[in-house]
Amino acid sequence: MTYPVYNQKGKEVSQALLPKEIFDVQLNKDLIHQVVVSQMANKRQKIAHTKIRSEVSGGGKKPWAQKHLGRARHGSIRSPIWRHGGITFGPSNEKEFKKRIPIKMRRKALFCLLSIKVKEKLLILIEDLNIEKPKTKLINEILGKLPLKNESSLIALPDMNKNLILATRNLPKIQTTQAKDLSCLDLVSFKYLILPKDSIKIIKETFLK
Repeated sequence: MTYPVYNQKGKEVSQALLPKEIFDVQLNKDLIHQVVVSQMANKRQKIAHTKIRSEVSGGGKKPWAQKHLGRARHGSIRSPIWRHGGITFGPSNEKEFKKRIPIKMRRKALFCLLSIKVKEKLLILIEDLNIEKPKTKLINEILGKLPLKNESSLIALPDMNKNLILATRNLPKIQTTQAKDLSCLDLVSFKYLILPKDSIKIIKETFLK
């Protein structure tokens, strides 16, 4: 299947041949949802944590005698019913959120999302994307000429281009990644996908194995 290719001035200059096995795959919403949820879970940091009674400091001594004081029986100030005692059923940083999804499922979901980008004209192919200096103004001028409609966009670079990475850091709706590192979570997080022509070859070599 052919797809229009733009230059850095925003003009259509040629047509590129997209591999059908990547950019023309039948939609599977359930698979996409499963993969995206797993990738979000794998990025989740285990921050929330409350101490249980064995982690609270103090409490080595019995607060008062068991009998003859007319008071309720207590064995430790670490008890959850005491103020500053341990927390019952609180969040723990030992909880595991990671989910494993087979490689073939991840790749199939990625191809589904790339196909959606093509069908909905949310894929922008550019002949070459390069700037001489890492200046935000330079990359902003190029992106302003592309049919992005001021929407969020992900640029998938064929290699590590420091000038482009540094230049896009200050643009709130733009993010860069390498084509070999594309994920479903990246594609659903941004409306447009900008691909230099060389990135197509990288995607094919990386994910079609």
